[in-house]
Amino acid sequence: METPASGPASEAAAAAPKPAPKPQNPALRMLDMDANRSIGLPNIKLKLPSRNWMIFLTVTGSFIGALVYDRREKKKIQEKWANMVAHLADEPLRTTEARRKVTVFLSAPPGDSMRNARDHFRDYVKPILVSGALDYEVVEGRREGDLRAAVASRIRRKRELAGESGPLPEPDLQTADFETKLRHIRAATGVHDEPETKGDLVLGRHAWKEYIRGIHEGWLGPLIDPASLQPAVAEDTAPKEPLLSDTSDQTSTEEPPKDEKKEAEKPAEKPKPSGPPASYLLPSAYNSHQISPVAPTEFDGSAPVAFPHILGFLNTPIRMYRFLNRRHLADKVGEQVAAAVLASSIRPYADSTHSSESDFSSITQSQPQNPTSDGSSPSSDASTSEQQFVLQEEEKDWHKSAYKQPTDPAEIREEREWTDPMTLDPRISSRMRRFVLSPDELARSQRIAEGKEWVIGKEKPVHVPVWKSLWATYGWGEEENARSKVIIGNLDGEDAMFIDLGQMKVDVINTISHIFCSKDFVIVEYKAAEMLKTE
Repeated sequence: METPASGPASEAAAAAPKPAPKPQNPALRMLDMDANRSIGLPNIKLKLPSRNWMIFLTVTGSFIGALVYDRREKKKIQEKWANMVAHLADEPLRTTEARRKVTVFLSAPPGDSMRNARDHFRDYVKPILVSGALDYEVVEGRREGDLRAAVASRIRRKRELAGESGPLPEPDLQTADFETKLRHIRAATGVHDEPETKGDLVLGRHAWKEYIRGIHEGWLGPLIDPASLQPAVAEDTAPKEPLLSDTSDQTSTEEPPKDEKKEAEKPAEKPKPSGPPASYLLPSAYNSHQISPVAPTEFDGSAPVAFPHILGFLNTPIRMYRFLNRRHLADKVGEQVAAAVLASSIRPYADSTHSSESDFSSITQSQPQNPTSDGSSPSSDASTSEQQFVLQEEEKDWHKSAYKQPTDPAEIREEREWTDPMTLDPRISSRMRRFVLSPDELARSQRIAEGKEWVIGKEKPVHVPVWKSLWATYGWGEEENARSKVIIGNLDGEDAMFIDLGQMKVDVINTISHIFCSKDFVIVEYKAAEMLKTE
């Protein structure tokens, strides 16, 4: 309840005149927006935004800043690994040699399309291959098992060309495939590959498991599909039907209708394949097969490349974190790809009792694993091989559809390359090799990142700030490193004359005008009066 004394005091305070506004700067008075004056800019007063605007600007600004920083660092890291291998592009190559070719194995990640694997290859792997001027071949697998079948088929083709099944007949070039024609042309012209290891790049854990399965199937399995031999055996063992008697009345048989004849003449349509080709050899039968006699003692090197991929709405925080930290993925992938491009250090895959991939990084060439020469399976346990734990952390990110059994009976397969445990045969795993970077190469990559070193055999260009480059291009700047100045005009006109003096040509210019001096900003008029005399 108000007291009587408080009423008049409040009325007096309300009736007190407000302080006069601060006078405006006369120079800016013309910019004020007023109905009685000419239209100009409003008189904007500086003030802090509201609470909601502060929250919005803080969140969006932090996200954009983190994104810009990550992409800038990612670009620097990719340039580091590209400069690490760029000197290979300048090496001379003979006319009868083909550039070293690596094979890249791609497979659609579980629960997603092939586009993600292609984008990963284009963003992280391809720039380093292009910088090293390496030829590459991409082998894709759209479904589970396609990559395994492709790897095994390529190995069986190598065995056939090596003469394991006997001498090959002379191919008909008119009907032969492109690979056969190319091989025939290269043999006729004397073109051969570089005397270096080729190597394989395998992207992702799912592709790695199929790659391992394909190597075992190719070198341990048969050259001919066992399923193709079963119908022939069944025909031979089937009981023959008794022949009709010659004395039977043949006139009693009636000819079938014409419609039935047409249906019988139509060739039966082949059913569309519902999945990849069946495996020639299951993992449970590895020990019962001998390794191919033409198998090399050491396979070409391989490099498993990280390919993390996670789906799901509940995994949005993890996906956002990875989206803002792609620089770390670029550094990891760049190191793996650069090791395969340089191919200067190759070591065998190790055996250990630990399941961490980092435990195998300290193993060097001083610990070789000699495969058995008699082709029999060694008695050593291969359950602790390094190949089993490569990129194993990616399996926990796989979509649940990878573990789901198909409902269609036609799609049910005897083996699942992605979800089945990896089975290794020591005769195969001991011959595999892995590309790694030596300590000297790692130290060199660190010096390149710090700006102390650049491409081998080249001088690092001087860094020109952006403002200097813009000033030299669009302003009056004369920075020599920013852009090249043309001080002599076109020499192809009538004012240019060439005199042949043996093997040397002397350019005699009668009139040269408008020569810009980059230091004094003056135009010099120069005219040559005499011809250049050279003995």
